[in-house]
Amino acid sequence: MRFVRTFAVLLGVVGLGGLCAVGTAAADPVTIPFQINAAPFGNPGGSFDAFPARCAAVVGDQPGVVVITGANPGGWGCFNSQPINWINLSTGATGVATLSDGLNGIPSAATLYTGAGQVVVMLAPGGTYTPGFATFPVP
Repeated sequence: MRFVRTFAVLLGVVGLGGLCAVGTAAADPVTIPFQINAAPFGNPGGSFDAFPARCAAVVGDQPGVVVITGANPGGWGCFNSQPINWINLSTGATGVATLSDGLNGIPSAATLYTGAGQVVVMLAPGGTYTPGFATFPVP
């Protein structure tokens, strides 16, 4: 009888440990693409020589963290060395970051520690480009 009781307790502990491991597993990252359209010299129709920037927000890799990078294959397509303004609409937290320079074959990217909630990201490259923004939930 004592053996059965010990075995049942051991089985319960192992089963509970397995459930805890499943409950804490991280979700797969989600990529949310967005685009910033060119408006050379104030022409809202754009131009053939100023292509749109294709950026993406990657969420879900770590809680409360967003990575802004390019949406094209290999992480390319977003601006290099551009400022990013963000606001977490759920908490009121704000911040500013800068995309990396994209040198040595490494695409430009910026890691934002926004916290969980609904986040708005704005890129304002200036010059001949109009600002662009995206909004998305951050787990």
